[in-house]
Amino acid sequence: MKTLANKVVAITGAGSGIGRALAVRCAGLGARLALSDVNEASLDEAVARCRAVGAEVHRERVDVGRRDEIYAWAAEVERSLGPAEVIVNNAGVSLSQTVADMRDEDFAWLMDINFWGVVHGTRAFLPQLRSRAEGHVVNVSSVFGIIAVPTQSAYNASKFALRGFTEALRMELGRTSVRVTCVHPGGIDTNIVTNGRHYRDPTMRAVDPSELARAFKRVARTSPEEAARQICGAILAERPRLLIGRDAFVIDKLQRLLPDAYDRLVGSAMRLIDRK
Repeated sequence: MKTLANKVVAITGAGSGIGRALAVRCAGLGARLALSDVNEASLDEAVARCRAVGAEVHRERVDVGRRDEIYAWAAEVERSLGPAEVIVNNAGVSLSQTVADMRDEDFAWLMDINFWGVVHGTRAFLPQLRSRAEGHVVNVSSVFGIIAVPTQSAYNASKFALRGFTEALRMELGRTSVRVTCVHPGGIDTNIVTNGRHYRDPTMRAVDPSELARAFKRVARTSPEEAARQICGAILAERPRLLIGRDAFVIDKLQRLLPDAYDRLVGSAMRLIDRK
């Protein structure tokens, strides 16, 4: 895809973080935007910023954990703006708890959003993308789709599954005009921890969610705007895989070099953090 000018770009989780930064970036590149989020106040702020630079924007409240809402949104996007050329499945939530103590409803909540939300978002928009001369699916995984971390089993499960789904999809669409990118951000300075459900930290101690959010802010070194810049670049360059942040590259290399032993290094890092 050589340009995003006049392309219909749909983004989930567009009210904050990477989603909002990506919406503003695409607006500046001349895209026509279909933005959704479950938080209407945040979504309206993102819409206002995009319209301020002259972008055409269709907005809708969508809970990506609900399949029917995603399909209804996709249909409305096509009616309002025409078939989408790009779908960015970005919406996601976080959960910190041990496998033994995790509640089924928390696990289901996370999987409905992080995994099934991406699956349904992809499938709902895929016919539109395939009807265009060129199309692109962007699914946002995580470095936690590359390595596992204690108390992140649910989040790991969703992001590993998302990675496998996206890579298989890319192979299936290899002979079509639709390209697919799987994004693995490292620490991005967003509110994903603030808006999550957190009971135990990686050392498996009971955690104060607000303290965990502050700790995350201290290590999240990449801005949402930088992440958005790189995602737009990946779309235009038709890159199949994107690591964002120096930490993402280190983690990816660690897993490749020590696939059977990286867990010991993760454990050591967690104990070091605990002492500090």
